[in-house]
Order: sequence, then C-alpha cells, then structure tokens
Amino acid sequence: MTAYNTHILVCGGTGCKASESELIKLNFKNQLAELGLDDDVQVIHTGCFGFCEKGPIVKIQPDNTFYVTVRPEDTKEIIEEHLIKGRKVERLLYKNPKTQEQVTESKNMDFYKKQVRVALRNCGFINPENIEEYIGNDGYSALGKCLEEYSPEETIQVIKDSGLRGRGGGGFPTGLKWEITRKVQADQKYVVCNADEGDPGAFMDRSILEGDPHSVIEAMAICGYCIGASKGLVYIRAEYPLAIQRLKTALAQAREYGLLGENVLGSGFGFEIEIRYGAGAFVCGEETALIHSMEGKRGEPTFKPPFPSESGYMGKPTNVNNVETFANIPPIINKGAAWFSSIGTEKSKGTKVFALAGKINNVGLIEVPMGTTLREVIYDIGGGIKDGKKFKAVQTGGPSGGCLTTAFLDTPIDYDNLLAAGSMMGSGGMIVMDEDDCMVSIAKFYLEFTLDESCGKCTPCRIGNKRLHEILVKITEGKGTREDIDKLRMLSQVIKDTSLCGLGQTSPNPVLSTLDNFLHEYEAHVDSKKCPAGQCKALMQYVIDDEKCTGCTLCFRNCPVGAISGEKRSPHYIDQTLCIKCGVCFEKCKFDAIKIV
Repeated sequence: MTAYNTHILVCGGTGCKASESELIKLNFKNQLAELGLDDDVQVIHTGCFGFCEKGPIVKIQPDNTFYVTVRPEDTKEIIEEHLIKGRKVERLLYKNPKTQEQVTESKNMDFYKKQVRVALRNCGFINPENIEEYIGNDGYSALGKCLEEYSPEETIQVIKDSGLRGRGGGGFPTGLKWEITRKVQADQKYVVCNADEGDPGAFMDRSILEGDPHSVIEAMAICGYCIGASKGLVYIRAEYPLAIQRLKTALAQAREYGLLGENVLGSGFGFEIEIRYGAGAFVCGEETALIHSMEGKRGEPTFKPPFPSESGYMGKPTNVNNVETFANIPPIINKGAAWFSSIGTEKSKGTKVFALAGKINNVGLIEVPMGTTLREVIYDIGGGIKDGKKFKAVQTGGPSGGCLTTAFLDTPIDYDNLLAAGSMMGSGGMIVMDEDDCMVSIAKFYLEFTLDESCGKCTPCRIGNKRLHEILVKITEGKGTREDIDKLRMLSQVIKDTSLCGLGQTSPNPVLSTLDNFLHEYEAHVDSKKCPAGQCKALMQYVIDDEKCTGCTLCFRNCPVGAISGEKRSPHYIDQTLCIKCGVCFEKCKFDAIKIV
C-alpha cells in the first residue's frame, strides 16, 4: 500500500457534487499525475463536511487547511502554491464575517466550534466507498465487541443505559424498543432502517448514508444480534441516487469482508441486509405505513397496537429505527454508555443532527449536544440572519413542528423543551425565517405539503386539513373574518385528537403555533386586510411615489402587462386593475420610488 504524505479531501456530498466537486477531484488527479506527484498526494472524495453554504469544500491533510467555495479552475493554484511552494491560497480560505479575519482550520470556525460530531463523526473525514478507511477508524469494532464480549441482553442494557432515544421524531428509548422486540417469540424477525426522511429542507439521513454508510450497516447487524433477527431492510426513497449507490457499494464490501452473511466474523451469527425503495411519500416515515410500502401495499398507517415490535414486516416482529439513530450505536458500544449519557440533558442524551436552512447565513448540516439553545444554533453556528434582517421565527420539526419566536431563542433544544414550546424535535429540520416572512402564509405552505402527502385513509386528516387550508387561503386573500380564526383553532384541535397516525395528529401544529405566537398577523389579515410582511399578493399593492419618480420609464418598459403609464420625466402611475403584482417594477426601479403597501 502506498504511503501518502498528503491527502486532498474533496467533498463528495450531493450539494457539492451539484457544484462540480467531481470535476474538482478529477482535475486534482490529472494535474498531480502530470507533475509526478500522484505517488505522494492522494485525492479522495468524502461525505458532506456540513458547511454547505461554503461548498464545494477542499481540505488538505495533514495541515488541516480548509478551502471553501473551490472551483474546478482553482485546483492548479492549490497544487502550485500550497503543495509545491508551501503557501496557502488565501483567497480560498474562510473569512470570518464578523472580524474579516481569514481562518485556516475548520476547528477555529464559528460554524464548527460548538458542534460535537457523533452521528456525523466520519462524514467529511473518510472515503465512504472504502471499507478499509471505515475499519481504520474503529469501524466494525463495535460489532466484533458485541459478538465476542457481550450477550444480546448485555448489549441492549448498554443502549438503555446510554439514554439514546429515537432520532426520527418520536424520541422513544432505543434500548427499550430493542428489548421489547427481543422478548417477542417468533421464527423470523426483521431490522428496518427508515431512510425515508421527507421533511422540507431536511437532508440529515441522506448525508449520513452518503458519507458513512458502514456505520448504519454495522449498527443494523448489532441490532439484529440483539433482537434475534437475521434479516435487515433499508427503506430509502428512490430520489436519493448517491446514497443508494454508496449503500450498495458498502453492502458488497461488508459481505466480501465477512461482516454480513451466514457467519458474521466466524461467530455463527448470520445477518443480511436488502434495500427497499420508496417513492417519496412523507406518510411512509410513519413505521406502519413504511412497512406496508415495503410489503408492496399502499403506504397507509394502521392502528397500534399491535406495534411493529410484535407484528411488523410480513407479520413478524420488526424493529424500526431511522438512520441517525443507528449511526449513534457503534460509538456507544465502543466508548460506553456513560460517555454518551454525559452529553446532553437529563432526559435527552447525546447529540442531535439538524439541517439548518432558510434565511440563515450558514446553511448546512450541524450536530450539537442536546441542550444547546436555539440562539447558539442560529447566531453562533448559523451566523445570524441573512442581509442583516431581523429574526422572526424558526420552524423545528418540519411540517409536524411549530414556529418559535424570539421568546424561545434561549430554550435548550431537547425533546421535552420543544414540545413544551409548542413545537417538536422531529427528524431534525430547522428552517429560519426573517421579518419578510408572512406567518399565515408559512402555515398555509406547510399545510399544503401535508395535504399533498396525506394518505387519505382517515377523515380528520383527509377532510379536516382540506378545510383548514381553505380557511387559510380565505384569510390570505383578504376574505377572512374573526370567526375564521376561531374555526382554525377548533378544527386544528379536532384533527390532532382524532387522526389515525402521527402525520394527521401533528399536521395542525404550524397553524396552532403561528396562532399562538403571531395572532396579530392573523388579525391584520382579517381586520385591516393587510399582510404586515407584504407577502400575500391579494393584500398588497405596488404604488409609485410621485416625489421620487423621475419618469425614467424603466418600470414602464419592463412591466409585462402594461399596467404602468406616464410621460418621460414625469411621475408614472400603476393601474391596480391591470397589475399582476409580479414585482418586476419594484426590482428595476433605481430611485426607490416604488413601494409595497
């Protein structure tokens, strides 16, 4: 094996691949070969580094230099300046937006300082398609430890003692779920990995499978050993091609190394994993709907009990955990329950991965200890709100969660605190909104998503959410009344209390949380027929300020429907009956003469 002195790590996550990181990697390899340096410098692609806002990312080892927003044409300069002359390419270094100082290493960046990477420990660090790199970083040592040193019951006790709770949204104790499934007697049991994350803006599970698929495979095998299952299934949406490709590669490598199959590591324990594809249905994140989909049936939930632990896939006992939950298992086994439980809060142990998105400066994938406050995430890690705007709300938990205001910024993030605040952890979506967002429209947006994703099996979700949406449309069009606000509350509560599954039971959360925290915006829509944020088209008008208009005719020439009239060098006028409120005139005006009222 070649002993390389330098390694060039190129982000190979979906986001960076979309920004030509594959070409960056190819350029490095070709140029190094031309210079005869390919025996000294190794170029590898990794999983997501997390700092998606600054991708594509290139990291040079062993000096840990972190280059951001790298383009394919930059590779030659990096080789000539950094590798040959020993001088860092300063224009590609990260610049602290507060101090304008250049930062060389990721550990000194605000984005990474407060992060603790457990589930994401290998993402951006190893080549996800090379099993030897995973093994070289304690990979499969946890599986070997369980098979050689621990009984299934002892392994389960370690997971219980760690305090790990399901990271898919429900937060059920993982060790307890394994214990329940183990105690059920059956001739066949199954381990299911739920990789069907469907929240808008969420990409946690996808990134783990793209960057560290072996950690999930190892954890599923450990789970199989604990509950007495010989078969595992990964349910993943077909629109994750890179994650699927890397998972397939990892499965083939694990079989080749004797880590899957009839006799894992010569222990007599047999375990195999297959892939099942989903069509992207949000409701299939619910475990019974997921199981039905894998069985070739409609992805619809069923009443519980019986729970999947008793009767799941093909009517057999089935343990379902999501990708992030499984990714935590190997380090817990390797480092011990006490180590994991020392991180986080009293009732929420460990870390949580979030997909930080929206009106935030540092969009990306982060992992923080439970108990980190929303303020720390948004302002320290996220770098604050884009363009110096004011923070308005943050939606946690996706369509099932709620919008939290500035009053909750110092709330420690854990399962119980978020529920008490009117939101939820969910799978880890976190979307930040600023002063320009209309909270009534935000509630409508999430409800539209739920309507599209509802399986339609139960009346409260199928019909009730349709009625909720109709009321919100009425309000955003300036036709709402105070009675409609009361109807929203009453109907939302009925839907929560009577829906069949978690999708319907949580679907009114965005409505209820915005009513609780932004009632004044609803009242402005129904009383004054105005949208305070200026986002609801039916309630807004573009008008021209006579004193500022110079009559340059730029707005007149760009209006697509001829709604603007006026003479040159004279104030212009917008005919509101013709205006389609496209905003072109507002964008084109150079004199700040067009206002939204």
